[in-house]
Amino acid sequence: MFNVPKRYISVKALYETVPKTEKQLDVINGWVRSVRLLKKVAFIDLYDGSTNRDVKVVIKEPEESDVVKSLKTGQCLTIHSPILKLTNGSRTQAFELLVENPTKNLQVLGHVTEHYPLQKKGHSLEFLRTLPTLKYRTLYYGSLLRFRSHMEEYFINFFNKQENMLKVSPPIFTVNDCEGAGEQFLVNSPVLQDKETFLTVSTQLHLEILSTAVSNCWTLSPCFRAEKSATPRHLMEFWMLEAELSFITSLDELISFTKRFLQSIVTQCYENQDSLLTDQIPTLINKPEILLKWEMLRDLDNWKTISYTEAIKILTEQHKKQPFPRYEPQWGEPLQTEHEKWLAGSHFKSPVFVTDYPKDCKAFYMKLNDDKNTVACFDLLVPEMGEIIGGSLREDNYNTLQYEMQRRNMNKDGELDWYLEMRQQGGAPHGGFGLGFERFISYLLGVSNIKDTIPFPRSANSSISL
Repeated sequence: MFNVPKRYISVKALYETVPKTEKQLDVINGWVRSVRLLKKVAFIDLYDGSTNRDVKVVIKEPEESDVVKSLKTGQCLTIHSPILKLTNGSRTQAFELLVENPTKNLQVLGHVTEHYPLQKKGHSLEFLRTLPTLKYRTLYYGSLLRFRSHMEEYFINFFNKQENMLKVSPPIFTVNDCEGAGEQFLVNSPVLQDKETFLTVSTQLHLEILSTAVSNCWTLSPCFRAEKSATPRHLMEFWMLEAELSFITSLDELISFTKRFLQSIVTQCYENQDSLLTDQIPTLINKPEILLKWEMLRDLDNWKTISYTEAIKILTEQHKKQPFPRYEPQWGEPLQTEHEKWLAGSHFKSPVFVTDYPKDCKAFYMKLNDDKNTVACFDLLVPEMGEIIGGSLREDNYNTLQYEMQRRNMNKDGELDWYLEMRQQGGAPHGGFGLGFERFISYLLGVSNIKDTIPFPRSANSSISL
């Protein structure tokens, strides 16, 4: 005869399935958010990470239990046979859990030291960043983890279900520099003996291969940039959402697809705002401001599209009136962050697509326009952040692509011959875009430092200790 295992129930499930009458549960596990000991009763705020919400645990006669008297914030507990009691709306919670025999039914699974740092009080982000093993137990960082998870679900809803695209898994090791900026990490291992191998800065080139087999595909993959920037907007290791679409023949088509993608994601966020945003931490996540931003992103009618040349003209006029602090806008030079923020924020006050950059500002694979000086590409700029998405048509003409590689002194050793030859083996017109996942999260939630949007951030001048 088999023993029937205990049924563990999560805090999230408790809130989703509150019964109409009181009932006895099997087991609930979690960590102590706070504990209050009185003579006749003890109160524990217990959380298990399945939701931002705590559950109130009530213990009668705490003086009779040494376990209860020694409870501390941060301890990990398991509670057997708690009774779920309804509060009939008299309190902020619709129910609470009553523990009648704590000596028998309450067990500490994990103890904490006397100096456990996450006590029930306000903690600055600067302080929490010094606690890489503990900070995600806080409401703020826990919310960011859950938001990331929901966003991945929304990506799948759009690409796989709405657009019938295939999610693929391109490699991280590569011998090619997709962006040509020389910001790659060298992989030094005796196992890799034939060629220098790097961590990828973008999976785009491999996505182009796969798009010739499945038409349209996408990925959410880790990428690596060995750049020295240590700003709140840069990471050396980050996640990139990239999509590649076959049979795209105009930049307008690609921009239209990008708009649909963003509108879908932000609409899903808006419709699920109650589960994504919490009122428990208003000083760190400003819900009204976030919702206004999401509403702006959903309103595609107000989005602007201008050419790079038009952007430079607007910026030059502004620079004459009030010079930009660091960079003077000049045709042929990349737009700087201060230019991007001003265009989207102060000038247009809305997202803006900037198209048709000079070819020397962009990567070698972008399709040359008829003017022979610019390429069919776009950067999407948004207020406060600047650029969040970059996309382009890919050069599908063999001779044009070969000439551009030679002009840039690329492919000396034939490492990109395979990429050229794709244009001779049933290639199709195609295009795509890339979105920095952490930068997108930073913008959607108003997070000032991108390092807070990823577990274990890796950035220039940081110490990688775990």
